[in-house]
Amino acid sequence: MEITLPLEKMTTAEKIRLMESLWADLSRHEEELESPSWHGQVLRETEQRVAAGEEKAVDWGVAKKELRRLGG
Repeated sequence: MEITLPLEKMTTAEKIRLMESLWADLSRHEEELESPSWHGQVLRETEQRVAAGEEKAVDWGVAKKELRRLGG
């Protein structure tokens, strides 16, 4: 099945809402999702940067609001 969306006409906020809807649908069956092999390494690297004070975690709700503010 091919789905065509008018991405060039969509605002960033609309695209983010679309991604959130897709993720919500996918996560209903999370047992079917498999993380890519590189994901574990990236998570470990991020944890090391956080522990070293080089990176700071941001609450997801706060991050979404900021992304929406920046994206229109």
